[in-house]
Amino acid sequence: MTTAPITDPQAAMRLRELVFGAACAAAVRAAARLGVADALGEEPATVDDLASALDTEPKPLRRLLRALSCYGIFAETDGDRFTHTEMSRLLREDAPNSLRYISLWCTEPWTWEAWPRLDEAVRSGKNVFPDVFGKEFFDYLHSDAGDSAKVFDKAMTTSSRQSAADLAEYLDLTGVSSVVDIGGGQGHVLASLLEKHPDLHGTLLDLPKVVAGADPRLREGGALADRARLVPGDCRNAIPVRADLYIIKNILEWDDDSTRRTLANVVAAAAPGARVVVVENLVDDSPSMRFTTAMDLLLLLNVGGAKHSKTSMLSLMSAAGLKVGEVRPVNPYLHAFESTVPA
Repeated sequence: MTTAPITDPQAAMRLRELVFGAACAAAVRAAARLGVADALGEEPATVDDLASALDTEPKPLRRLLRALSCYGIFAETDGDRFTHTEMSRLLREDAPNSLRYISLWCTEPWTWEAWPRLDEAVRSGKNVFPDVFGKEFFDYLHSDAGDSAKVFDKAMTTSSRQSAADLAEYLDLTGVSSVVDIGGGQGHVLASLLEKHPDLHGTLLDLPKVVAGADPRLREGGALADRARLVPGDCRNAIPVRADLYIIKNILEWDDDSTRRTLANVVAAAAPGARVVVVENLVDDSPSMRFTTAMDLLLLLNVGGAKHSKTSMLSLMSAAGLKVGEVRPVNPYLHAFESTVPA
């Protein structure tokens, strides 16, 4: 007679909590859409007062706040009052490092239709987005989901500004007089570097429609325009820029062939000894593994892309002919791979 294994009550409780993870994500989204964090000041407020300010019903608002407080988002105090926590403050739109739009972006309506198909994506190794929505992800976003596209733009802008500041603080530009930000979007990294280093000149390279919407500081008439150049182009086809430093941040998430072509184009364009810094989220060496691995799965679902492991990134860079040196964290989410173009 065999005895069934004894289940650890804590393990069972934790798994029950995890499978209700959608409830937590939905609660964060609801709080962000309602503006709860913005309505709550620095002093504890009653649920009735908050409900009045937000034009909601008090009882369901209390239920929402109580659920969020279990995760450290808001905190319940005496007298049916709630107060801010470090996490809930990040949902304020005016917070210096606000995560309001990131919270909305990661819980947009399309995500709730895509996540249940993860098993199909794992089985096939391909994105499921066209099967669900009839078109590729970005085509859908810009043609069928205008509100979601606006949330995406705001989320990427706030996230880019925050990481740009961290990267500008991280990078030692001793001996560097010119830099190119490859696939740099609106150019927040480049703008941060130019502001910090008055003698630096820089180039932003990205697709034509992206460069057209570059940070106003970099465009004609902007405060940094005299030291900035905007170059429309696709880094997977060519990189027509020579500089002391090449920065490639969070764009090597396509298929490996596209990544190889981009890195090869850098090596072809750069002078011997040029510095190349690749900045990526890693799925195997990060203080925020739950975040980076979740992004990795979302990339699989919507565009068929993937976040890199430290080993996979090192392998691709070395295969491109780059001489890779240190790999160091920029912040809890990003690592920088330092390399040079050999002589």
